[in-house]
Amino acid sequence: MAKKFEKVSVSEDVTEPEDEAVEETSDAPSGAPPAKTTTGVGSAPGGGGGGRRPKKASQEPGLFTRIGQFLRDTRAEMRRVSWPTLVMVRNTTLITLVAVVFFAIYLFAVDRIWTFLIDNLRTALGG
Repeated sequence: MAKKFEKVSVSEDVTEPEDEAVEETSDAPSGAPPAKTTTGVGSAPGGGGGGRRPKKASQEPGLFTRIGQFLRDTRAEMRRVSWPTLVMVRNTTLITLVAVVFFAIYLFAVDRIWTFLIDNLRTALGG
């Protein structure tokens, strides 16, 4: 149960707490249960409501209408995009290429060192 507490001022004298509305909320339902509802169209013998529902008229737009709307929405969204400048693209591309080359050389060196160590260990152990 969650309670909402309002700010209460405190002084040295003994005072009565202020009368403020405290709102209580509960997850448990209270009162009478909701009324039961029936589903289905018409009444079937026996009151089960198991009859077929009539088909609703199709209000969904056609394929070409949806494609046209998609293209209009895409074009409007592309106008709102904050595109980077040519200098920004060039700089980030250069940074990416330098990082790729650096890590390629690093991994090549680590691989060659481990290969050398394992080959020499195998030779030393008579394998």
